[in-house]
Amino acid sequence: MKMSKIILYLFFIVLAFLLFKKITLGWRPSSFDASNLTEDRGGLVDILESHVFYLSERIGDRSVFKYQKLQEAEQYITEQFNACGYNVEFQEYSVYNKKSKNIIATKIGKIRPEEVVIVGAHYDTCFNPGADDNASAVAGLLELAKALSDQPTNRTIRFVAFVNEEPPFFKTPEMGSRVYVKIAKERKEDIKAVIILEMIGYYSSKKDSQKYPPLFGLFYPNKANFICVVGNWNSNWLVREVRTGFKKGTEFPIETFVGPSFIAGVDYSDHWSFWKEGLPAVMITDTAFYRNPHYHSASDTYEKLDYKSMAEVVRGLESVLIELAK
Repeated sequence: MKMSKIILYLFFIVLAFLLFKKITLGWRPSSFDASNLTEDRGGLVDILESHVFYLSERIGDRSVFKYQKLQEAEQYITEQFNACGYNVEFQEYSVYNKKSKNIIATKIGKIRPEEVVIVGAHYDTCFNPGADDNASAVAGLLELAKALSDQPTNRTIRFVAFVNEEPPFFKTPEMGSRVYVKIAKERKEDIKAVIILEMIGYYSSKKDSQKYPPLFGLFYPNKANFICVVGNWNSNWLVREVRTGFKKGTEFPIETFVGPSFIAGVDYSDHWSFWKEGLPAVMITDTAFYRNPHYHSASDTYEKLDYKSMAEVVRGLESVLIELAK
């Protein structure tokens, strides 16, 4: 009798484990085939790869703890903004007796210049090469700035490369985006929308390649071949606007999530700083550790990213910005 109870308990433990594993994986089938992405309009695929290669391989780990590398990344981003015709502004502040800089390229709106749309990505890393986290997003930021540089917009767009997003600065006053928001409040900037790019380069067409918090997988795809827009309740309208605008620019799959920040990963980027001030902000992400096994590790290198998919994401976001800047 005792042995039969033990076997029964073991059975239920195994069953519970298998059920828990299943509800963290996506259930919805996905028919999108990324291998069909063959067209490279304007050479965007190669350009994105070159940005990521330079930042993650030529420069590498970049933070105040590898200060020269951080400065090299700052110089590279500044040069790229300048090459697009932007006058670059720096927000300097001191961390560990070293100067940290947010890098800002501004496109002034023609009709309502006081209304601001912010596009941001952090350029520091967490003790690793940081190809996906976050060179992929910086590459997207640079190419969006280039794409919008010669397009007239009604609203002002600010392209911001934020410093010090990663630990130990995350969710502290030394976080670059927190510094930016504080200054924006002092200037009484009329920020209408914030788009934060956070890891946009890792994709897979294999079944069960995408994981989720428990139960969420019941409502989302089972392949890691989409980009996700994440917002809080206050940003719900912006999530919808991003999804609608994105679909005007590409057929690449896009998913959305609106919910509380206590769910792991929901507030894991610079959009958190804007949420703290009640501003509408969303994160554009490949879902980080929910799909990328190289998250925050030395294996986060440039050759593991899917630049064709990245290019489609950038094209979709270009369409989003054109709509928001109206």
